[in-house]
Amino acid sequence: MAYQYRSVILALWVAWLIYWGILALNVKAARRRESLLSRAGHGVPLLVAAWLLITPRLSDGILGARFLPAGAVWSLAGTALVLLGLAFTVWARVHLGRNWSGIVTVKQGHELIRSGPYRWVRHPIYTGLLLAFMGSAIALGQWRGVLAMLIVFAALWRKLRLEERWMIETFGAAYTAYRNEVAALIPFVL
Repeated sequence: MAYQYRSVILALWVAWLIYWGILALNVKAARRRESLLSRAGHGVPLLVAAWLLITPRLSDGILGARFLPAGAVWSLAGTALVLLGLAFTVWARVHLGRNWSGIVTVKQGHELIRSGPYRWVRHPIYTGLLLAFMGSAIALGQWRGVLAMLIVFAALWRKLRLEERWMIETFGAAYTAYRNEVAALIPFVL
């Protein structure tokens, strides 16, 4: 991946993390939260996936082999997907408001949000993250990016399943109806 695209992608992720951290300071108090072990079950794989994408040590061997040809076209396309994915998470985070949490929780006064991107997918933050990780993998063009994507999908799917269970327990028939009407991650598909 060309240096300038790698720098732009890194800057996008850093800006996103800063924004996410600032907004995390203004959320509702949790009524119920997942355990530390449960958090590690999806948090550690996400860190491993990020490490796969950013470490230069894996540029040799099978994980460093290219699945896409090197060039500006793939780097630009990947950068655009990172921007689109992170923007989608921000849009979702704005609509979720103070109900948001980085871990699976049920908030005091928790609301079922169905506006904005929540009209099309039940977990738009995860959709955006998957898109951003996919963009990072495409820009990198190496097999380690594909492995990172698989790890991210598995980690977010695990977290999504726990969240779904808690939302059904919290909102009952309203969430079941929402689940029947709106796809989890990919509009009209999954």
